[in-house]
Amino acid sequence: MRRRWLLAAALWGAAALGFAQGGDRPVTRDDDLVIVLAEVGETAQFYPVEVEGTRMEVIAVRAPDGSVRTAFNTCQVCYGSGRGFYKQQGTVLVCQNCGNQFRMSQVEVRSGGCNPAPIFKADKVVTETTVTIPREFLARSKKMFARWKRG
Repeated sequence: MRRRWLLAAALWGAAALGFAQGGDRPVTRDDDLVIVLAEVGETAQFYPVEVEGTRMEVIAVRAPDGSVRTAFNTCQVCYGSGRGFYKQQGTVLVCQNCGNQFRMSQVEVRSGGCNPAPIFKADKVVTETTVTIPREFLARSKKMFARWKRG
């Protein structure tokens, strides 16, 4: 009986850890992030990732033109504050540091400025069913999350 209880507790703990960052997606640790296109809609999906001990998050959303857009959940200008992350409010993403708002059609459009840090096509692999963001690219990008305070 004790052995079954310990096994159940260990499995529950592992499952809870997988959902630890407040999102509804499991945390990917030191691995490629694979996003299933079928689960991405007009409501932004947030994918927690942990790379080399740094917590990060990727946003995936379907833009009005039907394309799936991806970006890091950090503002390219405000990331140093630790509060430069986005939450969806209605049909826009709002930076929690500066308050700037971005339509879903603006995600992954350009680099620089006060907007979500884009993950362009050159930095991911897109198939008919998935978007894969390689661990190496995630590791190179983790500096933007050094002071991140989401969750």
